[in-house]
Amino acid sequence: QVELVESGGGSVQSGGSLRLSCRVVGFTASTYCMGWFRQAPGKDLEGVTTIEPGGRTTSADSVKGRFTISQDNAKNTLYLQMANLKPEDTAMYFCAAVPTDYCSDSWSQYEYKYWGQGTQVTVSS
Repeated sequence: QVELVESGGGSVQSGGSLRLSCRVVGFTASTYCMGWFRQAPGKDLEGVTTIEPGGRTTSADSVKGRFTISQDNAKNTLYLQMANLKPEDTAMYFCAAVPTDYCSDSWSQYEYKYWGQGTQVTVSS
């Protein structure tokens, strides 16, 4: 019943933009801590950005000013607007959720209950 369906990944040139989507099925995204994670080849899973039910957002230093997380409550969909993409942004991007009012500052993957299958983002120079 619960499903997170990511889309929007692809291949872009350095400096380009992409918008990732995460359609939520089985719960109301606006009542959960929602987040985006990514994993580059050979690297650990990395927290990217989160949004809380109250609207507070957090972002990793590496993406501040470039990535924006948002939600469309009518569509029950989470978004990640990615601008000024860099080759180091190349990774598999995952949508994740946990039923809490606040997102942890630890960026721990183990705190998130639901995960999508991921969507690949490739940035070339």
